[in-house]
Amino acid sequence: VGPVASVRVCRDASTRRSLGYAYVNFHRVEDAERALDTMNFSNIRNKPCRIMWSHRDPSLRKSGVGNIFVKNLAKSIDNKSLYDTFSMFGNILSCKVATNHK
Repeated sequence: VGPVASVRVCRDASTRRSLGYAYVNFHRVEDAERALDTMNFSNIRNKPCRIMWSHRDPSLRKSGVGNIFVKNLAKSIDNKSLYDTFSMFGNILSCKVATNHK
């Protein structure tokens, strides 16, 4: 994909266990874009990863501009199929299928 400037795995402060997400910084924006385009939903240790742009400005994250909620999805819909369905309408910053694991 391209040279990586840094990687930070986020961990619980007391147990030091991974929280399940990390930040990867690239030297060039083009390399980050290629990582997003080619590696999103690829498996890392048998779990499909979601890759998205990191927005440090909380007002951007909380603005709600462009956010949609999709209800009554078939159980067969996963993150990738949801992404593929809606990507025809424009650039998706993040999408996730919420599940109830009981």
